[in-house]
Amino acid sequence: MTTHERPFGRYFEEFEVGDVYRHWPGKTVTEADDHLFCMITMNHHPLHSDAYFAATQSVHERNVVVGNLVYSLVLGMSVPDVSGSAIANLEVELLVHRHPTFHGDTLYAETRVLDAIPSSSRADRGVVAVETKGFNQSGLEVCYFRRKVMVWRREFAPARQRPYGADA
Repeated sequence: MTTHERPFGRYFEEFEVGDVYRHWPGKTVTEADDHLFCMITMNHHPLHSDAYFAATQSVHERNVVVGNLVYSLVLGMSVPDVSGSAIANLEVELLVHRHPTFHGDTLYAETRVLDAIPSSSRADRGVVAVETKGFNQSGLEVCYFRRKVMVWRREFAPARQRPYGADA
């Protein structure tokens, strides 16, 4: 019998410039998701939560999912492949919403490695630059961002710990 640890994130040595990670699974954004996110973040704009307002007084004539939820979902999709074992997220360099997302749309994401630079001051880490794109079910790019993540080198990364013994 073999015990398998599920990878979550990558170590510095595993990032290859040009590699693309197609994140899975996608996420269908419901009206409830959008309304809850708006209320939690105090964004009460009627474009997101008032169907009458959206139908009669907006360009799209229907509710639009708040952009920060779209960004958060696409970023979250990338975590298991990119930053799941990171030391820190350093910056979001650019964030662009290219097309609107509507209630009922399903989001998918992929990330390309742009750069991987070893730290000049700490041998245990490096900085990885990536770009992530979010797409809807029709293949339209709805969200794009670039970010930098500080990640461990494999030999220095802390071991994954569990609150129980290996014989559980």
